[in-house]
Amino acid sequence: MTNIANFQQLKQEVTEWRRYLHQNPELDYRLHNTARFVAEKLASFGINHIETGIAETGIVALLQGQGGDGPTIGLRADMDALPITEASSKPWSSTVDGHMHACGHDGHTAMLLGAAKYLAATRNFKGTVALIFQPAEEVELPSGGFRMVQEGVMDRFRISQVYGMHIEPGMDIGKFGIRSGPVMGAQDDFDIVIKGKGGHAASPQETVDPVTIAAQIILGLQTLISRKTDPLDSIVLSVTKLKAAQAYNIIPDQVEISGTVRTLKSSLQDFAEREIPKIAEGIARGFGAEIEFKYLRSVPVTYNHSEETRHAVAAAQSLVGSSAVDEAVRIQMGAEDFSYMLQARPGSFIFVGNGPTAACHNPAFDFDDEALPYGIGYWVKLVETILG
Repeated sequence: MTNIANFQQLKQEVTEWRRYLHQNPELDYRLHNTARFVAEKLASFGINHIETGIAETGIVALLQGQGGDGPTIGLRADMDALPITEASSKPWSSTVDGHMHACGHDGHTAMLLGAAKYLAATRNFKGTVALIFQPAEEVELPSGGFRMVQEGVMDRFRISQVYGMHIEPGMDIGKFGIRSGPVMGAQDDFDIVIKGKGGHAASPQETVDPVTIAAQIILGLQTLISRKTDPLDSIVLSVTKLKAAQAYNIIPDQVEISGTVRTLKSSLQDFAEREIPKIAEGIARGFGAEIEFKYLRSVPVTYNHSEETRHAVAAAQSLVGSSAVDEAVRIQMGAEDFSYMLQARPGSFIFVGNGPTAACHNPAFDFDDEALPYGIGYWVKLVETILG
C-alpha cells in the first residue's frame, strides 16, 4: 500500500525541477522554455501521447493504466509566473528581472510531473489520466483555462472529471483543505472614466474637477456594499487603480478608476454591474461631469462538485489521515481560472499546505519544497481512488 514514504523518495529530484522552474519564470502564454521542459520530462517517463501547443503553450499528456478500460480523469497544473521582482533571497531566486513564481505554479507543475513519473512507473489504475499543464492562469480574459476549454480539451481527450490543486501559505505542510460548493470567488473587473473639464490647479473654479469627483465615487462605491447588500452575503468591491494628471499644477480633463468585484453568486454580479454605474453617474452628473463604464466578468466562481469532492477527500485522507484534511476550509474570495474547467466537467479543487511562508503574490514568497511529496502523493492517491 502506498504511503507518504513512497513519495518522499521523489522529493530530491522533483525539488531540482521545481527550483529550475523557479529560476526561469515565464509569463502568460510565453512559456516556451517551461513547456519544452515539461514535455521532455513527460517523454522521459515513457509517456508517448503528449500534445503540445494547446492554447499556445499548454500541454495535455495521456497516461494509460494497466488495469483495463475505464474513464479518463484530468489533473491540472498551471505553469505561468507573475510580473514581480523577487525578494526571497533564496539561492534559486529568479534569474529573470521583473518575473517570478510568486504563486506556487512552479511547485504545482513540479508536483504533477512527480505524480506523472510515479504513475507512469506503476500504472496501478484502470482507464486514463490526462495530465493538463496550463498556461496563463494569471492573465485577464482570455486566460489559459478558458482557452483550453474553448479549444475543446474536455471533449477531445474524453475527460469525464477534472481536478486541480493550489498551495496554501499559512496551512501546515502535510495538511489539506477543501469543501463542496463554492470554494473561491468570481472575479469581475470594472473601469470608470470620469470626463470633466481640465484647467490650471490654481483656478479650480474654471474647471469640472474629475479628481474630486473620483474621490466621491470611490467613497460612494464603499457604501454600495455596506448599505445595499445583505451583510451575510459575500461580496468584495475594491478600487485598485486611479489615473489622473502627472503634474502638480494640472487639473485633468478626465480620471480613470478601475477595480474588482468578488462574489459567490451570479445575482450579486448582476447587482454590481447594475449599481456601480448608477452611483458613479449620479455623483458625476451632480458635479457637471459624465462617465464611461465598462464591466467584465473575468472568472466565474470555483465550484466544487459534491461527488468529486468526496473522491478528493478520500484520496487526501488515505495519504495523511482524516485529522489532516479540513473538509470545510474557509472560502476564499480570490479567483482561479480552473473554474472554467469545473464548468465544463464535474471535479474539485483542493488546497495543500505550504507552511508559514509569505503570502502568494508577495515578492518574498517561495514554495516550500517540503510540500512536494504531499502534492505528488495526493495526485497518485486520487488516481488510485477513482480509477483503482
